[in-house]
Amino acid sequence: MVENLTNRFWKFIKRPEGNAYDEAFTLEETPLTTPVDGQVIVKNQYLSLDAGTRMWITGREDGYQPPLDLNIPMVGLGVGEVIASSDPNFEEGDLVRGFGQWADYSVFTAELSGLMKLDKSIDDIRQHLGVLGFTGWTGMWGITETGEAKAGENVLVSAAGGAAGMVACQIARNLGCNVYGTAGGADKCAFLEKEFGITAIDYKSENVEERLAQIEGGIDVYFDNVGGPQIDAVFPNMANYGRIAISGLIAEYSGQPTQPARFDQILMKRLTVKGFFSPDFADQGARLTEALKEQYVAGKLDMPFDVTDGLDNMLTAYTKLFTGGNIGKTLVKLF
Repeated sequence: MVENLTNRFWKFIKRPEGNAYDEAFTLEETPLTTPVDGQVIVKNQYLSLDAGTRMWITGREDGYQPPLDLNIPMVGLGVGEVIASSDPNFEEGDLVRGFGQWADYSVFTAELSGLMKLDKSIDDIRQHLGVLGFTGWTGMWGITETGEAKAGENVLVSAAGGAAGMVACQIARNLGCNVYGTAGGADKCAFLEKEFGITAIDYKSENVEERLAQIEGGIDVYFDNVGGPQIDAVFPNMANYGRIAISGLIAEYSGQPTQPARFDQILMKRLTVKGFFSPDFADQGARLTEALKEQYVAGKLDMPFDVTDGLDNMLTAYTKLFTGGNIGKTLVKLF
């Protein structure tokens, strides 16, 4: 029931410059009302912070979706429990995931928000935002479908210390590939090598292009989360007929996109460069989740979490995505 409940939410009020998120959002409060017309109200347990949302709050009209309007609750992915529903497909007590709001309670219209019931048997519900959610789908799709990686090939993953990058590294490793990953800082690189058995390159202290040049046979598949200068270090070190799967461009979300200086290598090496976006294969979600669950249950796929407590600290957690302050999936825990 929602009577006498109030809801705190982060309101998007200004397009940010750089990482000035405290100027872009304000924490507000409003009464909750009884759901109508197919609405579902969910008490959020975990909110997912994702780098791709940085582009949503720019004014760019040429992105993969229109920019968010100002003066609305900030949109984001979350997991929680249904407390009230006017949709016959959802009832009180259901554990669900969907694109709701940065709020204590999210108000959903199921068809518009991708709201779905979740498997309560999973030992850690956070994994529904990790290896079993959009993050896992992205990592698996980019490696197996867009990148078409095969056993014995050399696979490179940028932002390998982030959530999608970690999944991509493990999926490639489980396929029998030789896996390399770039990450910022000695601690992240040591973690990746110890926990996932990949070869990590610290882009903050090493010459990435020189390290990549040491990969015998070149890079067959590049899973790119970053764009920016790193892709220029990759281009000349790709193998002939290599594949580049572009998942994200975190180096470019807060500023003007850059033109790769080594663009000519696409022709010289006959590369395939393809972007991919999880809503485009959302219809494959059940299949992907089952395949990911199989590897997770078998202990072959995992995700660490960087968890911040409390809705009040949402912006602190969000900033971590763009300053390298996180390892793994960044979440805010509520209640």
